[in-house]
This record gives sequence, structure tokens and C-alpha cells, in this order.
Amino acid sequence: MSDMNGAQALIRTLVDCGVDTCFMNPGTSEMHFVAALDHVPEMRGILALFEGVATGAADGYARMAGKPASVLLHLGPGLGNGLANLHNARKGNVPVVNIVGDHATYHKAYDAQLESDIETVAHNVSSWIRWGTTPDAVGGDAADAVAAAMGPPGQVATLILPADTSWLPGGEVGAPKPLQERMPVDSGAVDELAALLAGGAKCTLLIGGSSLREDGLVAASRAANHTGAKLLSETFPTRLERGAGLPPIERLAYLAEFAQHQLGETEHLILVDAKAPVSFFAYPGKASYLVPEGCEVHVLAGPGDDAIGALQALAAAVGAPADAATLQPAHRPDLPTGPLTADGVCSALGALLPEGAIVSDEGNTSGLFAPMHTAGAPRHDWLTLTGGAIGQGLPVALGAAVACPDRKVVALGSDGSALYTIQALWTMAREDLDVVTIIFNNGSYAVLNMELNRVGAEAPGPKAKEMLDLHRPDLDFVAIAGGLGVKATRATTAEEFVDQLRAAFAERGPRLIEAIVPSVI
Repeated sequence: MSDMNGAQALIRTLVDCGVDTCFMNPGTSEMHFVAALDHVPEMRGILALFEGVATGAADGYARMAGKPASVLLHLGPGLGNGLANLHNARKGNVPVVNIVGDHATYHKAYDAQLESDIETVAHNVSSWIRWGTTPDAVGGDAADAVAAAMGPPGQVATLILPADTSWLPGGEVGAPKPLQERMPVDSGAVDELAALLAGGAKCTLLIGGSSLREDGLVAASRAANHTGAKLLSETFPTRLERGAGLPPIERLAYLAEFAQHQLGETEHLILVDAKAPVSFFAYPGKASYLVPEGCEVHVLAGPGDDAIGALQALAAAVGAPADAATLQPAHRPDLPTGPLTADGVCSALGALLPEGAIVSDEGNTSGLFAPMHTAGAPRHDWLTLTGGAIGQGLPVALGAAVACPDRKVVALGSDGSALYTIQALWTMAREDLDVVTIIFNNGSYAVLNMELNRVGAEAPGPKAKEMLDLHRPDLDFVAIAGGLGVKATRATTAEEFVDQLRAAFAERGPRLIEAIVPSVI
């Protein structure tokens, strides 16, 4: 029998499979995993003060690294605390190896205080779930989890690890499993859609997921320009490469009415690693399914298909020249002056954004102007709120900074959503991560003020308005950030914000700027 215990075998297997980073908030059941970190020094353990930070960081890491990080959570309650950002990862097809500690196998029968049905909770975010029962099998379980997480498409793979599986000897390291390749798209389907595009019908290409990288964007732009088709991206991309020299792409609007206008008179909607558009919520008297009446929906590539290869084949099949793609010219907006507004913050960001930056966008209503003002900035990556569960922006920025330590990361946050996972700042400080956090502070849940009107509720009275207001007391993000170890400043004029942003970009390490802005709604 091996002298290695189950936890050591698990971590060694993860490292051998290329998973060398673990974001964690452990408890008693996971202490043998924690102790095993010193036996496998190749694994980088990163502590988060809240499980939602750990799960969101794993999401951001995988988006930029192209491989999963692992997460270590404490029993069912810990999984519950991390669920919202695992939901976002699932919606974005992001690979995450999610390890949830459990009570020792023989202890579960006693229904101790923290006993719960972990599998039922995990099923909300994970379609691959395994409960490890013996140390000699846990290495193989871990290798299977990595392969399942990678997909394609990527997913959250949950391995439930009983405490005795961790501490007992006899652990065996699992061999890495071969990873599945994306499936090539049938040439007949490509030719059929090429004929449709060339036939003069009103077509829209809606692309998402894996197709929103340079090669996919170039191929899609070539095909659309050559045939006159409209080109749109999904509303909330997992990772969008953009900026000067790359094809610009219009994102499908969040508001259903605007999305319906964008789709207009589309007769044929062609999906490429994207879903047919639906309204984010149901609204009285408004459509939930946003595909125009009479429009035929076609799937060129699904989530597990080679979407970029399919777009390149489509561009070739319609005879699009190699230089037919539209490329975004370099352009910087003017630096703002005067009173500080959300538009001014976004204009300053576009004027100063460094080349190769990564933007984690959870600016919500105040961040609406950011994509427009940064379109012509040097090329960068844009990461968005894929599943709609707020509290993603700061943790995703954290994970992206771990994956890409040589790139400047910008976290666009709003006052309401940032507080869901504000503990991310502490981990940024602890790990000395190069993240500039911009908080739009308008003193309200502005998006909910908008939604209160859109859902057809009666005119809000003082009690309703108070539930959407963030004053009394006012939030002080400079004090909060300082308490969590991050240098912070506050800007109330455009000139102050420009100076503070310029200084933050000039230095390395975590910084926060609180931008006091009026609501845009």
C-alpha cells in the first residue's frame, strides 16, 4: 500500500493534469488537503475570505488560462456560499474543478450539524459529480474531473471528497486522461448555410462562446461583409477579444426591446456557439422569445463544436476574400473634464487603457458606456457577467490576474454588486495582484430602479424606493479597501479621476478608485 494519503494523491494528480492553482476557503474536513500542499509544492494555494470569491476567481482564471483551476470548499454550506459564481461559470461554459469536502464516510450517519445533501446542491451547477470513497481511487477521480471540466464545452466538474478519503494511506496518483477535441462541423451544413447567405435572404450571424477570439471574429466579419449579413455577438460573452486591429462586433442588447430592434426583419438566424436569444426576465405583455416571428433558426456550431473552424469554412464557402473583414481603427476618446459622470469614467478608461489589458466588466448601468469608449483602444480582452448572478466582477478580475501576471487587469464594479464579494480585495492585496478596481458609486441599485418600472409594478412609494437606495449610511469604498489592504482613492471630478487612473496604471499592484457619479437612470 502506498504511504501517500488520498489528499496528496489528489493534488499530485491535479498538477500532473495541468491544474496547478487552487482557490480555497477550507474547513475542518479539508485540513488534510491543506496539509498536503506542502508535499506538492507545484500546487499554488490561494486563500479567499468567502467561497464566492474562490469560485469566481476560478472562473476568471480559466477564461484567461484556457484550463481549469481547482476550488476547495467546505461541505454543503461552503458550496452554497460559492454557488452564484459557479452558476456564472456554468452559463459561460467555463472549466472548473470543484472539490467539496465532506464528512468522513462513517460520520455521515450521525447527521452532524454541517451534514447536508451536497450532491443535490451541486446538481444546480454541475452535470459531472462524483463522490470519492477510497484513497486508491481518488487520483483517478481527479483525472476524470479535469477531463470532464475541459469538455468541450467546459463545465463545472464537482468531486466530493470525504475526510477519511483524504487522510487514509493508500493514495494512488491518477494518469491524465486524453482530452476531447472540438467536433468539426459537417461540410454539408456549411455549404447549405453558405448558399442561404449568398441567396439574398435577410440573415443574421449570432456568434458567442469560443468564436469570439481573433480568428473567429475575422472569419465571421469576412462572411458577413461579403454576403451582407448582419453580425452580432451574444449579450454577455465569456471572453471577447477586441480593440484596435480586431473586427468590432455589436453585442445583442440586454433590454429585450432593443434586441428585437437589432434582429429587426431577420429571416434566418444562424447560431455559432450561441443560443437563440430570449429576454433576461419575463415582462407583462412583452415577448420572452426574441427571435422575430417567421424567422428560421439554424445552428452552424454548437458549444462542443469547432466554431472557429466552422466560421472559417463558411467564409471560404461564400467566397469571401481574405481581406474582407472590417478592422477597428485605433482611436482614443478625449480625456473628460468637469463634473464626474459615468460616461466620463468610461471615456477616461478608453483614453488610458494599456495594451493587453483584461477588463472584468460588472459596471452594470454605469458601465454601459465602457464598450463604446474602449472600442478603439489597444487590443484587450473583455470578460462579462455570463450568468447574471452579481458579485462576479472582482473575483473574475482576481482570477484573471493570477492567470496572466504580466497583464494589467481592470475590474469595473458598481457600488451594489461589488459588496457581494468585496473580500476579493483582500486576496488581491495578499497575492500582490496587478488589478485596478473602479467602483461606480451612485448610491443606488440603479438597475432595479429601471426594472421596477419595466415589470409594470405600481408607481413606487417611499418604502419601495428605500429598498433600492444605498444611502443612510453612505458607502465608503476608500475605507473598505484600506481595511482590506488595498490602496484606494476617491474621485469627484473628471480631472481627479484621470489623475488617479493614470497613477494606478503607472504602478504595479492592486489599486481601487471610487468614482462618485450620478445615476444614469
